[in-house]
Amino acid sequence: MSPAESDGLDLARAALVGAELADSPAERYLQAQLAALRVAATILAARARSASGGRLRNVWQVVGEVAPEFSEWAGFFAATQGKREAVAAGAIAIVTVREADDLVRDAQAFHDAVARRLARPARAARRTG
Repeated sequence: MSPAESDGLDLARAALVGAELADSPAERYLQAQLAALRVAATILAARARSASGGRLRNVWQVVGEVAPEFSEWAGFFAATQGKREAVAAGAIAIVTVREADDLVRDAQAFHDAVARRLARPARAARRTG
């Protein structure tokens, strides 16, 4: 794992800690979304080979393309995007405690899956080197 990848996962872990410590379900939800986005950015940093031709695309679409093994995660987090935007705009009552807790767990699982996947090539290189 490169230092940039490690830093990206550390930032995601910090957002997860923030989610776990947040007082309100809305804040937990937003922090879990932030953690997932930081994990996605780490994937993109590790995998993206070329620019998208200058057009803006949803981060989850790009994650699904450059890391197909995470396409289910990308689809899941893309489906939550609308609610994240509504909560960020102030509609905090639309997130339940259960929903926020579930999203924190999902973002944690996504983080851990990416961390394992990114660490795998480094372990293989050490064994062969």
